[in-house]
Amino acid sequence: MKSQNIFTKAPQNLGKEESFELLVKNDTVMIERIISKGQKSPESDWYDQEKNEWVMVLKGKAMLFFEDQTSVQLNEGDFINIPAHKKHRVAWTDPDNETIWLAVHYR
Repeated sequence: MKSQNIFTKAPQNLGKEESFELLVKNDTVMIERIISKGQKSPESDWYDQEKNEWVMVLKGKAMLFFEDQTSVQLNEGDFINIPAHKKHRVAWTDPDNETIWLAVHYR
């Protein structure tokens, strides 16, 4: 077995899309690294996921917006548990610095 580092091999130029990297997946859990730099969800689009999502900002800053009109600012080290079918979107990520997320999708 070989260890890996969550901060290595980050894409140099993200472009218009976030970077999603699958780290672990089985029948009940999926863990991914997401890298953003200024990306956000379109205002008319909502994530409506089948599984719960626990997400943590490891580096950078972001803002999540929920269909019930609440928002949550996430700074380095902050995490949130989003229940399945809780409609949300990424309202903002830092345009000047990478935001590295760790997302755990589970039942």
